[in-house]
Amino acid sequence: MAQANPAAAVANIYRTPELWEKIVFTFICLVVYRVGSHVAAPGVDVQAMVDFFQNQSKGGGLLGLYDLFVGGNLSRATVFALGIMPYISASIFAQIAGAVIPQVDKMQKDEEGRKQITQWTRYGAVALAMVQAWGFALFTESVQGAVGTPGMGFKLQMAFILTTGAIFVMWLGEQITERGLGNGASLLIFFSIVERFWPGIIDTFKYVSTGAVPLIGLVALGAIMLGVVAGVVGITLAARRISIQIPQRTMARGRQREAAKNFIPLRINSAGVMPIIFANSLIVVPGALAQVSGSEKLRDFADYLAPGTWLYFLISATLIVFFTYFYTSIIFNPIDLAENLKKQGGFIPGIKPGSKTAEYIDHVVSRITLPGAIFLTAIALMPIWIADLINVPFKFGGTSLLIVVGVALDTMAQMQQHLLLRKYDGFMKKGRVKFRGRSATGGF
Repeated sequence: MAQANPAAAVANIYRTPELWEKIVFTFICLVVYRVGSHVAAPGVDVQAMVDFFQNQSKGGGLLGLYDLFVGGNLSRATVFALGIMPYISASIFAQIAGAVIPQVDKMQKDEEGRKQITQWTRYGAVALAMVQAWGFALFTESVQGAVGTPGMGFKLQMAFILTTGAIFVMWLGEQITERGLGNGASLLIFFSIVERFWPGIIDTFKYVSTGAVPLIGLVALGAIMLGVVAGVVGITLAARRISIQIPQRTMARGRQREAAKNFIPLRINSAGVMPIIFANSLIVVPGALAQVSGSEKLRDFADYLAPGTWLYFLISATLIVFFTYFYTSIIFNPIDLAENLKKQGGFIPGIKPGSKTAEYIDHVVSRITLPGAIFLTAIALMPIWIADLINVPFKFGGTSLLIVVGVALDTMAQMQQHLLLRKYDGFMKKGRVKFRGRSATGGF
C-alpha cells in the first residue's frame, strides 16, 4: 500500500479552511470535556472513591465498564461522572423502539419524524441522567469515608450537579457532531478510553524495571496486542459485498443509460461493540444483587461468575453470540433494504425482487454474523486470559479496542472525504482498504 507524504497530508489539512476549523473546534470541545473531568463534585472524598474502585471493582464489572467509558470520572466522582452514557443509553432505547414499534419505525423514515425522535432522545437522556445521578449519590454515601456530611442535602446536591454535567456533556457532543469533525458522542468516549491507556503502560514498564514482570512477557504481550489490533481493524472493515444491478433507462433525447452495476456492503460485525456491553451488563447482575441484598447464596454464585473462572468464560461467550444476532436483527432490516432496492428498479442477479431478495439478504446476514460473533467473543475474553497468564497489571480490553478502532476509522474517513472533495491527496493514495463498503479513498 502506497502511503501519501505525511507532511503533505498535514499541509493539505491546514490549507483546507473548513476542515481545519472543524478540527480546531473539536479539539477545543475535547479540552473543555477533559478539564471538567478533573473537577470533583463537592462534598466527596475523591481518594476514598478511587480506593474503593481499586479494591472492590478491580476495573471489571458494570461499574468498571462504565468508568472506562467516562474516562475515570465515575471513580473520581467528578461533575462529569455520568459522561455521555445517559445519552448513549437513550439512543439505544430509541433504536430498539424503532425495531419493535411500527409508529416509531415510520417516524424514523421521515425527516420531521427523525427530529421528533431526536428530541425524545434528549428528554430520555435527561430522565436517565436524573435516575443515575440519584443512584450514584446513594452509592457514594455507601462508600465508607467518601462523604463527610451525608444526608438528603448531599443527595439532592449531588444529583443536581451530576444531572447538569450529563446535560452539558450531551450538548458538547452534539456541538462536535454539528460543527466539528466526527461523531461527538463517540469521540468523547474515544478520548476517555485513550486517556487511561498511558497510566497502565507506565505501570507496566515500572513492573518490568522492578522485575515483577519478565521482559519476555512484556514483549509477548506487545506482539499479541499488535495482532489483536490488526484483527480488530480487519474485522471492522470487512464486509460481504452483494452485487446489484440497475437496468438501463431512457434519458433525454432518447438516449439510453447503461445498466449500473454496484454492490450492497454487509458488514461482518454490524453489531459493533454493543453485544459485549450487553453481555457484561447481565453477567454482573448476580454480583450487584449480592452486594445489595447481602445474601450468602448470591455471593457464592457471584464468586463462580468472577472474571477468569470457566463459568464466566462460558456464559460470557454464550451471551455475546446471542446479543450479536439480537442486535444485528434490530439495526438491520432486510425487508426495507429489499423494498428500497425494488423502488430504484435494482435487483440482485438471479434473485427475484421483493420478498425473495429480502430472504436472500437475511440468509447472507445470518451466515456472516456467526464469524462476527466468534470474533467479538475472542476479542472480549482473550485479553483477560492473556493478562492473567502473563501476570501484567495493564489489561487491554477488547471493548476498548473496538471502540477506539471504530471511531478512529470513522474520523479518518471524514477527513479523507474533506480532502478529496477539494482535490487534495488523502492519507492514502492507493490501496484496497474498504470502510463500510467504500474504499478509503472515497470511491465505491
